[in-house]
Amino acid sequence: MSDAAANLPPGARLLGREWIGFDESGDAVIRFQAQPAFTNRHGTVQGGFLAAMLDSATGICALAKLSPDLTVVTKSLDTRFLKPAAVGAITARARVIEQTERDIVVQAELVDAEGITVADATARLRILAKK
Repeated sequence: MSDAAANLPPGARLLGREWIGFDESGDAVIRFQAQPAFTNRHGTVQGGFLAAMLDSATGICALAKLSPDLTVVTKSLDTRFLKPAAVGAITARARVIEQTERDIVVQAELVDAEGITVADATARLRILAKK
C-alpha cells in the first residue's frame, strides 16, 4: 500500500478512516468512525457522510491497486442508501470491477457494527499521473 493510507487528508481524518487491508476474497477493507456530529434530525448518520465514506473507500481501494506514481479522482459516485446507519464503526468493503489505462470502476458497500449493509456505491474514477 502506498503512503495514501498513512498520510490521511483532512476529510479522511474527519471520517476516522483506517486502512485495514485486503480480505481473503481480495476486497479492500476500510473502517470509518461515524461521530455523533454526523447525525441528522432522526439520530442516524446523514447520507452525505455515508457518501463521503464510500467516496473515500473507493478511492483508497483504487490507489491500492495502482502504482505509486498514479492517483485517482472521482468522476461519478452512484450511491444507494439502504438502511439507517448508527453512530460508531462502519466498515467498507471495496473491489475494482473494471480498469482501463485511463479509468477504474470500484464498487463498495458500508456495513454497520451489526453486519447490516447500510449503503453501497459504484464509483468511476479517472487515473492520473501524480504531479
